[in-house]
Amino acid sequence: MDGQPEIIGQALGYAMQGWDLAKGWLLSPAAWSQFGLLVVAWLLAVLITRRIRPALARFLTPPAEQENIIASARRFILMFLPLLMPLLAYGLTGIGEGVTRSIFGTGDVIAFGKRLFLVLAARLFVREILTDPFLRALGRFVLMPVALLYLFDLLGLANEKLAAISVDLGNISFSALALIRGAVSGALLFWLGRWSNSQSEDFIKRQQELRPATRELAMKASQIVIFGAAFLLLMSIMGIDLTAIAVLGGALGVGIGLGLQQIAANFVSGVILLLEGQTTVGDYVVLDDGSEGTIVKMTARAAILETVDGRWIVVPNEDFITSRVVNYSDAGKRHRYEAAFSVSYDTDITRIPALIEPAVAAVPEVLKDGKHAPECELKAFGESGVDFSVEYWVDGIEDVTGKYQSDVLFAIWNVLRAEGVEMPYPQRVVHHRGLPTPAIPAA
Repeated sequence: MDGQPEIIGQALGYAMQGWDLAKGWLLSPAAWSQFGLLVVAWLLAVLITRRIRPALARFLTPPAEQENIIASARRFILMFLPLLMPLLAYGLTGIGEGVTRSIFGTGDVIAFGKRLFLVLAARLFVREILTDPFLRALGRFVLMPVALLYLFDLLGLANEKLAAISVDLGNISFSALALIRGAVSGALLFWLGRWSNSQSEDFIKRQQELRPATRELAMKASQIVIFGAAFLLLMSIMGIDLTAIAVLGGALGVGIGLGLQQIAANFVSGVILLLEGQTTVGDYVVLDDGSEGTIVKMTARAAILETVDGRWIVVPNEDFITSRVVNYSDAGKRHRYEAAFSVSYDTDITRIPALIEPAVAAVPEVLKDGKHAPECELKAFGESGVDFSVEYWVDGIEDVTGKYQSDVLFAIWNVLRAEGVEMPYPQRVVHHRGLPTPAIPAA
């Protein structure tokens, strides 16, 4: 035994202690009584669970059509019904432990059984309740090892060993326990922050009475608050002095600010756009550089424009502040368009407005009321025919795809063909003047 490593000697020592403890339990009348109480607690927990679980399930299951907060809370509690039996056994075993300690002055066996029921509850929690892949992995590799250490009453010893291991990062020293706690807490906090951010965004998007810009600003503000609170809470859990972080953050902020001025400018521009609300998600915009499309998303750095052919253009927020932007969606619902056409010089052109205006007004998308009614005008006398145009109004943003103009041109073509009006095409007349008559040779 003298030449063996220290860790093997410690393991053998723990094994001998466990063997002595097991022999004491097997030969002690008090231990046998505790075993009996464990069995009774388990049987009672099974019987009670069989009786009350169906009733609880019926009570907690809301109607399928209900989507309010109370229904969500009932569905959430319903998820934990599989834990009913081990938790009931844990509580009943705790009562038995109190009775045993008052009679025999000891309760190690029943205390072990109580911890075992809690480990069973943790195992059910990981296998049947956790559905998120990240949380399930955290349960398997963190919660279950901790539960097993707790089962064998080794959790305190593991904490002492990990706390004694020091990890130095420059002038800052951490214990291994603090690093593990920080890693687990950080992963859990930021997962919770992501989930909370998703829930808050869904809630804000459902508030249709708010302007789109206000909803976007509220979502960005909630995101900053949630993740900022998660970061500060993590620093507090790890025991890091926030004053030192503030000093370090100030120094880093100066350096980063000099190198990332453009990103900072885009971030501030994004906040200004959300506050003003003059350009927001759903607007059709045209920028000075020729970029145009519908804004489908606004981030902290840029806006995403979707063109009519389905492509996405990433436009920095600063461009919306420093350049001229035409917002067709914000200008009003009604827009005027023009369709040009020509007729032959042989046509009685005084008839054309009376033919064209009713035909264009019959197009479903074209407005017909008052000053927005179609208006046909003579434009010019062209080389091949008389040029006209018809002005019409529609409800909608800029006709970038030509869907309105196509319907209007079809209506013009159909009415002119029906009335026998000729639509000209380019023609040329060639005159021969003063050309000598070719001589005919003698036979």
